[in-house]
Amino acid sequence: MKILVCCGSGLGSSFMIEMNIKKILKENNVAATVDHSDLSSASGIKADIYVGTRDIASQLTALGGKVVSLNSMIDMKELKEKLLAALGDSGAI
Repeated sequence: MKILVCCGSGLGSSFMIEMNIKKILKENNVAATVDHSDLSSASGIKADIYVGTRDIASQLTALGGKVVSLNSMIDMKELKEKLLAALGDSGAI
């Protein structure tokens, strides 16, 4: 299972979400590779789940994996609920 977190520049916000995803995965004993990227580079990276904020979610859909669209990048509850649902849909949990 590979999860790719994307944002416009691939720096701060995607890295913060990546760290939060790793924490959620550890708490739920889910094995997955997590990385972050800017939106333009994401097209060359294959992932099972793409995570991004709602402003770029439509662009992530074209990449072929499941898309987790976040309304807020700092809302841990939203991230956890949507990530676990996507992992369940993908058969990872």
